[in-house]
Order: sequence, then structure tokens, then C-alpha cells
Amino acid sequence: MKKRVYISADYAESDGDRDVVAVLNQWSNDEWRNVNFVDMATVVSGSVSQNPDCRPCELKAEFNRQINASSAVIIIIGDKTASRTAGSSCSRAVRASTDVSCTPYKQNTNGSRTCKVFFTCVPGPNDDLGSINSFSYLRHEFEQAKRREKKLIVVYNSMYKEPAWLPPYMKGYEGVAFPFWRRDGWGNKVGDYQKVKEALGYD
Repeated sequence: MKKRVYISADYAESDGDRDVVAVLNQWSNDEWRNVNFVDMATVVSGSVSQNPDCRPCELKAEFNRQINASSAVIIIIGDKTASRTAGSSCSRAVRASTDVSCTPYKQNTNGSRTCKVFFTCVPGPNDDLGSINSFSYLRHEFEQAKRREKKLIVVYNSMYKEPAWLPPYMKGYEGVAFPFWRRDGWGNKVGDYQKVKEALGYD
């Protein structure tokens, strides 16, 4: 039976970690593999991101739902991960007033719009991570996965261990993070499926 595994990655077109995501998706589509990876770059039918007025907080709430429905979360760490801030500029996170604005998701050229949130509350210990926060999308995914006690698998977009790439909020994961890539018997760079499979708990 396939496991549903959420992918948290930097999806920047030019210098993100889409190469790792592409390999994970190849594995997901292979009938001989045991994992169904949830690629968040793929807009699913009904996703809030279809709405041209989708706000970062709405997208974070969707991340929460997808993570909750997954059995594990793979965090891909690249050389730019620690410096990514997309999703962190929420004025409402630091001001109680509704008289603030934000930029709709992927609508930077259209300028900012008035905040759509009328009421906020502090999440309880058993609630999801609040979507009104100043976390980047990447940090939000990580914090939600921890909050829901999901199995976390941290991989470097590298053939080597790169602890210096870990963002400060992931301090303590240096000992468990491992390289995603390896060389096969012909010297080709390939994803280390066996290592990922073992980390997910398969024999």
C-alpha cells in the first residue's frame, strides 16, 4: 500500500530544488514504488491557489490540510532554503487591526489589497499552526509537520551532507538529514531511493 508523503521544497524556477521534486514524482508514478508523493507545485482541482485573490494565509491553511492528510513529510534543503522568505510578509501577524494589506499569492504585479481576515485567535495546543504568521511558506510547512507529529525526513539537494544549509529553525536536524543524491554503478547521479525508502519505514 502506498504512503502519502508531502513534499516541502523551494520551487523557485531558476535556483530552487525542483530537480529533487521531479525525481520524487517519477518514483510516485512508478507502479513498482511504494510511495505517493504530494507535489505542492501541482495545483490540484479546487485548490485555493486557483483563486486570483488567494492570500498567503489561505495557502498556508491549505498546506495544513495537505500535511494533516499525509503520513510523512519530506523537507528538501537546498543552498538557498535558509534565505527564502516567500510567505513571511503578513502585516496582520504583527498588527491586530484589520486596516492592513497584503499581496495576493503570485499577484505581485497587481499590488497589495486589504486584509480579508476579520477575526484571529491564538491556536490551542491541539489545533493546526495558525495561518496568520510571519513564517515563510517553507518554515510554516516544517512547523505544521512538527506540530502534528508527522514523520520528518530531511534531505539535502546534494551528494554530500550540508549542515550549513539548514535554516536556524531546523537546528538539531544535522544528525538526521542526509544527501538525496548518490552515484550508481555507472557513475550516474541518481536519487537514493533505498535511503528514502528506509527513512519512510519500508523494509
